[in-house]
Amino acid sequence: MPTSVTILGIESSCDETSASICVDGKILSNVIATQKIHEKYGGVVPELASRAHIQNIVPVVDTALKESGRSLNEIDAVAFTQAPGLIGSLLVGAQFAKSTALALGKPLIAVHHMQAHVLANLIGEHTPEFPFLCLTVSGGHTQIVKASSPLKMEVLGETIDDAAGEAFDKTAKILGLPYPGGPLIDKYAAQGDPLAFSFAKPQVPGLNFSFSGVKTSVLYFLQKQQQEDPNFVRDHLPDLAASIQYTIIEVLIKKLKKAIKETGISHVCIAGGVSANSGLRTALENLGQELNVSTYRPDFQYCVDNAGMIAMTGYYKYQAGDFASMDVSPTARASW
Repeated sequence: MPTSVTILGIESSCDETSASICVDGKILSNVIATQKIHEKYGGVVPELASRAHIQNIVPVVDTALKESGRSLNEIDAVAFTQAPGLIGSLLVGAQFAKSTALALGKPLIAVHHMQAHVLANLIGEHTPEFPFLCLTVSGGHTQIVKASSPLKMEVLGETIDDAAGEAFDKTAKILGLPYPGGPLIDKYAAQGDPLAFSFAKPQVPGLNFSFSGVKTSVLYFLQKQQQEDPNFVRDHLPDLAASIQYTIIEVLIKKLKKAIKETGISHVCIAGGVSANSGLRTALENLGQELNVSTYRPDFQYCVDNAGMIAMTGYYKYQAGDFASMDVSPTARASW
């Protein structure tokens, strides 16, 4: 193996096309092209996402190489998101990665998207020690993961229905906010009272989560209020947003607290798109102070779907000699 390892990472699981260059575990570039076309449809349209990936992937990779000061000939391996995600979107990244690896005569590395989110916490200077717990919260997944090493992870709990990100986006839609609604909930919540209104907090055994009841609780509450006052949402938007955010975060933190006490692990992280939420980031800090544990959170650019985390995961898999064959196929859903 070469003394220095350079990984090209490709991410295309949903509606962000991203490329990154990682050299010896350090991210030199992380370029993300976000697709705005889905906003008018209120959600990601898979066919449109696939087409946009095709348009974006070459210029995104080219920009990532230029920003890193590296050339394709210096790449030692190509890592790509194999699963989970939208199958059409995954195919674009997979085929680009395969053709690039084949043309260069370099190894191909298949990466699980959720494993990569966890390892986003290893990017930068302030990183956790193994073993650590990671609350991974995104639009499609909510999990508590025990990471014993970069490549040894165990899912301790996960959602049995909606993910936390879905709960944010769906309640935002009920409030009449445009897609993606999660960041707007966070924005308005900063101006509101989190205890103004009370919503259901679904309870499930163990370390699993449930968020579908939050959406239903908000919907029924607003239907009743708007019968009496058609302008209720408009007049109480900050308080509604703050109360919804408080409810979702309470569920997340309660389970994470339980996991900390059950495992005795003192290094705790968050990851995924919802880890950019200011309320959750503050709640994690408060939990760390309460339980005297060390807490970590990725930089904002590594919270969303990004190739930096794919390249970082690819670096560790390269070190372990964990390479994929050229007949590997992307998968919409995959356990790990």
